[in-house]
Amino acid sequence: MAGANIGPLSQIPPGEGRNFDIGGVMVAVFHTRAGQVFATQAACPHKGGPLADGLIDGASVVCPLHDRVFAFATGAGPDCSITVYNAVVTEAGVLVTI
Repeated sequence: MAGANIGPLSQIPPGEGRNFDIGGVMVAVFHTRAGQVFATQAACPHKGGPLADGLIDGASVVCPLHDRVFAFATGAGPDCSITVYNAVVTEAGVLVTI
C-alpha cells in the first residue's frame, strides 16, 4: 500500500473535493461540511466524470455528469461502485493510503 501526506486540510474547503496524484494514482479527497475527510478514485466508473467536482453531503458524492450517487464508506453506487481509500487528518496533514 502506498500512502502520502497531501498537506493541510485547509486546502480543501468544507463541502468540496480536490484531486491529488498519489503514487501515480489520481485520488479525489473530500472535506465534508461536518469536517470529515474521505478519499475515492477520481473518476466515475460510469463515464469518467470528475468526482471531486461532484456535490457532497455527509455520506456520499454525486457524480456531476450523470447524477450517480456513491457512498463514501463503501463506494457503493446504483449500478457500479467506486474504490474508496483510507484518509485521516493528523497534525502533519491529511494522510491518504491507497
